[in-house]
Amino acid sequence: MQTFSGLVSVLIVFVWLGGNQVSPLRPICDLRVLEHFIREAQDSEVIMRGCRGGCGAMKSYFVPLTSVDFAFWEHIDVHEQAVEVQTGLSLLVQALSTAMKAVSNSRLASALDNNISNIHSLSQILHSLDLQQARSTVLPDDSAPASTQSQEVSSLPELLQVQSSFLRGKVRLLLSAAPACQRQNS
Repeated sequence: MQTFSGLVSVLIVFVWLGGNQVSPLRPICDLRVLEHFIREAQDSEVIMRGCRGGCGAMKSYFVPLTSVDFAFWEHIDVHEQAVEVQTGLSLLVQALSTAMKAVSNSRLASALDNNISNIHSLSQILHSLDLQQARSTVLPDDSAPASTQSQEVSSLPELLQVQSSFLRGKVRLLLSAAPACQRQNS
């Protein structure tokens, strides 16, 4: 069901961007798609701040690191960047799924479900750009040990902030440097 809703999300964004694109790759490389997902992640933060009841218990979540060492990032291969981003997206899906189970507020649960769907859509976009040599790493559960590419946060508001930062940071960097998108821009 989530895969279907992820595909629907991607199609809705493509329709939202308009059908008069120059190239079939343009909607995928167009950062407005990512901006749409970032706005929806930020909307979840707003919903969380306004949430009074059923907003989930304090819990620890493993999430990706959002800080970028630009000197290091620019020197690693785009495939390594893609693996780091996909691993981060997997961590976010896992954390958001865990959080969604603890939330009884229907508006917040719907926003979290939408964020999960958007992250699945981003994963499909990355896969379609053929940036990765291997499929993303999926961790078995929320208690998996933290790697050097992850951190632990102790609340849903922190999780949502990390999601927005990760999308604005590493995901944006990866998509703007994707070889398919570079060919299109030249």
